[in-house]
Amino acid sequence: MENICEWENCKYIGEFKAPTEKDNSKKFKWLCELHIKEFNKSWNYFSGMSQNEIENFLKSDLTWHRPTQEFGSEGNFFNILWNNTLNDDFKIFKNTDSDYTKSKKLSEKDKDAFKIMELKFNTDWVEIQKKFKTLVKKFHPDKNAGSKKYEDKLKQITLAYSHLKMIITKNRR
Repeated sequence: MENICEWENCKYIGEFKAPTEKDNSKKFKWLCELHIKEFNKSWNYFSGMSQNEIENFLKSDLTWHRPTQEFGSEGNFFNILWNNTLNDDFKIFKNTDSDYTKSKKLSEKDKDAFKIMELKFNTDWVEIQKKFKTLVKKFHPDKNAGSKKYEDKLKQITLAYSHLKMIITKNRR
């Protein structure tokens, strides 16, 4: 079924969608080619907005109109991860010497984790934690304009840190 142009007294086929409200892309009317051109010439999304409202809209548009948080804010995912990852509530890591490298031969995955975190193979747990904090700050997307490259690097670092935590935990038992 073809739509008829919704412009007053027009009988042509309405092939083009035109919004009826600023902030609702689901409500629209069908217009023919002649009337969509006329509509587009007169459409001003920002009509009725003050200069300040327009500037706020444009600034919000940079983040797709979604709220953002600073790296150190309470609800930030990486802040929560950081605080919970570095907690040692069960005192698993209370003995911080590096006997895990002496008691067992390191696998390639273990060595890769140390390399990703730019650490020596005999680094103790306290130093691993410090390095993790430093690397998270360095590669966090908020600090690097949302770069996918840095985001992927941070994921590798987080996985490496989790792996090191796991191997150290196993050797403490």
